[in-house]
Amino acid sequence: MTSNDSSFQVHSSLQGEVSSVKSGPVEPVLSVEHLKKYFPVRKMNPFAKPQAVQAVEDASLDLFPGQATALVGESGSGKTTVARMLARLYDPTSGTVRFRGEPLRLEKSSAAMRAYRRHVQLVFQDPFSSLNAVHDIRYHLSRPLRVYGHAKSEQEVTEQVLALLRRVSLTPAEQFLEKYPHQLSGGQRQRVAIARALAVRPEVLLADEPVSMLDVSIRLDILNLLLRLKEEEKLAILFITHDIASARYFAENTQVMYAGQMVEGGPSDEVIQAPKHPYTQLLLSAAPNPDRIRGAEDTQVRTRGEIPSLINPPTGCRFHPRCPHAMPVCKERFPQRTNLGNGHWTHCFLYGDNSQQAESITAEA
Repeated sequence: MTSNDSSFQVHSSLQGEVSSVKSGPVEPVLSVEHLKKYFPVRKMNPFAKPQAVQAVEDASLDLFPGQATALVGESGSGKTTVARMLARLYDPTSGTVRFRGEPLRLEKSSAAMRAYRRHVQLVFQDPFSSLNAVHDIRYHLSRPLRVYGHAKSEQEVTEQVLALLRRVSLTPAEQFLEKYPHQLSGGQRQRVAIARALAVRPEVLLADEPVSMLDVSIRLDILNLLLRLKEEEKLAILFITHDIASARYFAENTQVMYAGQMVEGGPSDEVIQAPKHPYTQLLLSAAPNPDRIRGAEDTQVRTRGEIPSLINPPTGCRFHPRCPHAMPVCKERFPQRTNLGNGHWTHCFLYGDNSQQAESITAEA
């Protein structure tokens, strides 16, 4: 059996499913509806009122085969928590997770969890801490092949490990088999982490800020690698980032998250070229822009205050304490979704029926 044969085996099972998807309307391979996650806070005083970190509040998104969805927001906005719920490292407090249209049960039976994680893989932010320093690269890539029965003999293991290394552009592959994580550069370690995720032949890849720990010169290479894998493998990718420019380059769709709430989403070009929510405008205003000239600061979004505590978050829209357009109604309730056309939407009282409700409430006040 040659390395090309092993590469074909890695792709074959997924290609059959992709061909069936192309024959009809594209359905999300993984979707979440009204996802919520609260982390209880340990109390020093047993008589104190129970508290919780309200990390994610009513999050919904869909991941489609062969497409990437970017989840953008500041640190602490809940992006990683969403990814870890999708990877079933965290149990949702409430909400529904659907895989291939079927809702997942929250019970963690070993068989069900193993089957699910075979299809949904997570690539962590820090490639050094996600690899075991006492094992070489052959061990890291051969273990998932053995666990899921993709390789039976030592020859098959070696051939498929070499094929995985070549797929992530680590060549000559033979030179990496006996190396340890500390002997690799940051970009090489991240390529190994991606190869390990691919070893189980997933349908969904959850990439949690996969380039933020890398040198600037390496980031584009890793993004281009993920783009190639997305197209070749027809992977559904959730790309978590705080860099909105990377989201536009990498993902077909972008959703913006602030303090646990989804505030805007849609096609990446629509969201980034015509942002509607004040928070999205703030992110774009804060992004480095070589075309910005003297006096351009007048066009930037001016905000006040700091990111709120998620133990006791603001009521209504959590961005209202910082929002330059905040109205009294923003403190009272979270706005409904307003569809802006072409798949673009936002949760803001400045648009659609929400703006009419805001005007009537303001008039009554």
